[in-house]
Amino acid sequence: MTSLNLSLGPLLHDAARLIRRRFEQHTADLGLSSAQWRLLIHVLKEERVTQARLAERLEIEPISVSRLIDRMVQAGWVMRETDPNDRRVRLIVASPRALSIRESLFQTARGVYAEALAGIPSQDQAALIDMLQTLTTNLSEAIATGCKDPK
Repeated sequence: MTSLNLSLGPLLHDAARLIRRRFEQHTADLGLSSAQWRLLIHVLKEERVTQARLAERLEIEPISVSRLIDRMVQAGWVMRETDPNDRRVRLIVASPRALSIRESLFQTARGVYAEALAGIPSQDQAALIDMLQTLTTNLSEAIATGCKDPK
């Protein structure tokens, strides 16, 4: 393996961690933990999302997501609704409080991404996004098929 291949994982992990930390610096005044604002971003993007889907997206156990949502409901950031198609399923939706800061959160995210991509020509930024989407697709397909032999 080349040093490029061996450094890919740590670099992706570090980049994601630093983006989260920078976003936390911008949103500290909201009183949201990192896990809470990450959950809130998913709820704002998807509008209505199940707790199970949030657990999958955040890569945490469903019981932990439930507790996280409990705290966010108490703080007025999200609400639970019953799915009209399946009364056993609880949907998580943004509260009016969360909706009032939606654009501000997305603008902050765009600003953090602009900081991260500073100095990278726009065509290279587009290529980076395309490559990361391909990487994600490749790994998602490998996971779905249960492939154990990396190429």
